Amino acid sequence: MLIAYFSQLDPVWQALLATTLTWLMTALGASVVFFFKTISRKWMDFMLGFTGGIMLAAAFWSLLIPALQMSVPQWGHHGSWIPVSIGFFTGALFIFGMDKILPHIHVHANATEGVKTQWNKSVLMVLAITLHNIPEGLAIGVMFGAAANGFQNVELGSAIALTIGIAIQNLPEGIAVAAPLRRMGMSRKKSFFWGQLSAAVEPIGGVIGALAVISIQPLLPFALSFAAGAMIFVVVEEVIPESQQDRYKDLASIGFIIGFIVMMALDTGLQ
Repeated sequence: MLIAYFSQLDPVWQALLATTLTWLMTALGASVVFFFKTISRKWMDFMLGFTGGIMLAAAFWSLLIPALQMSVPQWGHHGSWIPVSIGFFTGALFIFGMDKILPHIHVHANATEGVKTQWNKSVLMVLAITLHNIPEGLAIGVMFGAAANGFQNVELGSAIALTIGIAIQNLPEGIAVAAPLRRMGMSRKKSFFWGQLSAAVEPIGGVIGALAVISIQPLLPFALSFAAGAMIFVVVEEVIPESQQDRYKDLASIGFIIGFIVMMALDTGLQ
């Protein structure tokens, strides 16, 4: 039923609707501050691991494999890795540059990253999660654009599976921003506002991704691998290290495995 509904929409509207859903899931996660003032570090580390598992599986199953398959007709079986590698590296480089420029601070950290600024900690924490959400929105938009163009290796079900996976892991991301702000003494309403705001960039990225693929179809393998590179850079540079800073490393690792399995099951089950 869900696939039938989406199939009737323009791909840009598909991407906008899908990324709005992922934004709302972040808001749902942030809403926990209306019921709890603190979230245990054990639970936070598990959620970070789960988020990393979802993102890594999405990058592999939903983005890199289709990108490699799409490159075969133009580059051949032995050269399909070339455009995918370029896109993958460029995506990672893009987030690396954003990480160095955009001022932000991670949930369990004290030092500010990026350019020096006088912005308060709440803004910096939102910007840290926003870095996670940029490639997620782009990936969803690219997938819907690819499915609409009728590419053999990308189906609408795959785009919906990616959306569901990102939406699931956005739930703990909303908590990861809002809960620490509430613990710092911020009001429930302000903590919720900042928590949900971290995913506001996803609809923008979704629309841009869909429009880019529709306008320039040969760009698709590059666009898919670009999103994958950006997502994996976030996982390796931020999500995994942050989940391994305390004594709950094993629990975070279990969360990672569960997240990977969930995303893999979604991607294969909805095709």
